[in-house]
Amino acid sequence: MNNELIEQKSWWKRNWKWFTPVCAIILITVIIFFSSGMGGITTDLAQAYADTELYENALEKVRSDQKATELLGEIAPVDKLTILEGEVNYSNNNQTVNSTIRIKGTKGKARMDISADWENNKWNYKKINIRIKNPPEKKQTIEIITAE
Repeated sequence: MNNELIEQKSWWKRNWKWFTPVCAIILITVIIFFSSGMGGITTDLAQAYADTELYENALEKVRSDQKATELLGEIAPVDKLTILEGEVNYSNNNQTVNSTIRIKGTKGKARMDISADWENNKWNYKKINIRIKNPPEKKQTIEIITAE
């Protein structure tokens, strides 16, 4: 019998053929992600996700509008997934936001468009619109707050 030890190849020698291309693909993906502007969109969505006060206060203003409540019924609170599904754009050093999210009421669905500025540690709304598309006979835009 031969009692010689079998020498194992190092981890790198055994796995370089798959490890190198995987690392290259990850690196290229990261570079494309940040150079395409998607990094900014992701940052805006994360900030909107954390700042629920923006949407809760706007929704209270919508609930106080008689026409909106007539057409949509009782409006449900905004959940976190709704914010991630929507569109959001922060500008002016994160002091101005433009956003669109969906809202649901007991009688229908709509989109809420928000434009607001952060002033004195609270959101000052410049515009809040509710856009109803379906059913077609209810299709309209309700201006809750209009730009001055």
